[in-house]
Amino acid sequence: MTVRSTGQSWALDIALAQGGFDALHPEAVGTMEQLGHDHNDFAKVFALVRSGAMLPKAWATVAAQAEERAAHHERGGFAQTAADLYLRAAVMWGRAQYSVFDATDRRKAAMRERANHCVGRLGVLRDGRVRRVELDFEGSRIFALLHLPAGPVENAPAVILGPGMDMIKEDYIWAAERYYTSRGMVALSIEGPGQGESRAGGLTVDLANYERAIGRYLDHLAGLPEVDADRIGMFGISMSGYWGSRAAATDGRLAALAAFEAVTGDFATIFERAQPTFKNNYMYMAGYTDEEAFDRDLAHRMPLGDLVAGITCPVLYGIGEFDELTDLGQALESFERITAPKELRVYEDEFHPLGGVAAEAFRFGAEWLERALAGAFAEPGRDVRHYVHRDGRTTDGSADPTWWLGAAPARLEAIRTS
Repeated sequence: MTVRSTGQSWALDIALAQGGFDALHPEAVGTMEQLGHDHNDFAKVFALVRSGAMLPKAWATVAAQAEERAAHHERGGFAQTAADLYLRAAVMWGRAQYSVFDATDRRKAAMRERANHCVGRLGVLRDGRVRRVELDFEGSRIFALLHLPAGPVENAPAVILGPGMDMIKEDYIWAAERYYTSRGMVALSIEGPGQGESRAGGLTVDLANYERAIGRYLDHLAGLPEVDADRIGMFGISMSGYWGSRAAATDGRLAALAAFEAVTGDFATIFERAQPTFKNNYMYMAGYTDEEAFDRDLAHRMPLGDLVAGITCPVLYGIGEFDELTDLGQALESFERITAPKELRVYEDEFHPLGGVAAEAFRFGAEWLERALAGAFAEPGRDVRHYVHRDGRTTDGSADPTWWLGAAPARLEAIRTS
């Protein structure tokens, strides 16, 4: 636990008790729906929560209800209804196990077993189109879910779906079906070092092993007959936007990257100014209990800096104007350093979850990747920017908020004129 996490836990409990999840992450339910959560399930969970300690029980309670209903419909022969409920149960069991920050806690393992069971039933009911993937990686194991289109498919484009730091591979099942496999694309939702089952097996995240894990997943996809090895892209949100940026800069096999809410700033914002749970979670992922050692060994070395200049594939970035994990000025500074074909959307008055535009962002990111993997957006010097207004208008040609009145922050202006 970090010093701030321990000392400020009471504040988070008050926020949860008074305002529910929305008090911590405004409008995030829109994003959670894109991750397979039914809004009624979500409301049930947070009706049971008055402090952070109650989260695992609440998620487990409602997950068990959905799983029981799924089994009922499966026994009755209603396969698709059962599959939909197993999906809902799987993502809620995933939230339940995530809420336990002790890899040795047997309850965490039991909740993971329930999630795996639900995914297994879902795979059967989806005619094998959802499959577990386990790969050897640097003396340990990494885990993913492969999502296949219906019917025979060969040499199709594929997309790696990268989770944020507090996500798991199951969070992308709904989006994979809705936005990728329905369009004839292959999708692979992953867990990298420090996440989900990979972390449970002892694999922690360091400065560079996550992009190496992405490379291992690229190896796997490239070896599948269903996949065209030259058309593999990545969709990442939050920290996987950061990890995806590192992978795009270091592995030329990645043909396109769409990253939303990517953490591209100085990391003091996410680890010292944002809610303390973010740093607490990342220390768990990295296997640190000593906060000073974590800061010294990892946190201060994480910013992307000039690494993004090594990106060569087309990239799309989307970020909320008031993203609490990355200062907008710093996000724009990082974007300026990219020399590859690039596109940026800044969403007015949105926070880190991008909850108010989540459905649009998930669909647009998928469609953008589909076109990019077909050869679009690759012209040298491409630089497309939009400021997406809350009222539906879009300012084209600049992603700077209009209220800046053309006066960019000093550091950003210095980079633009250098």
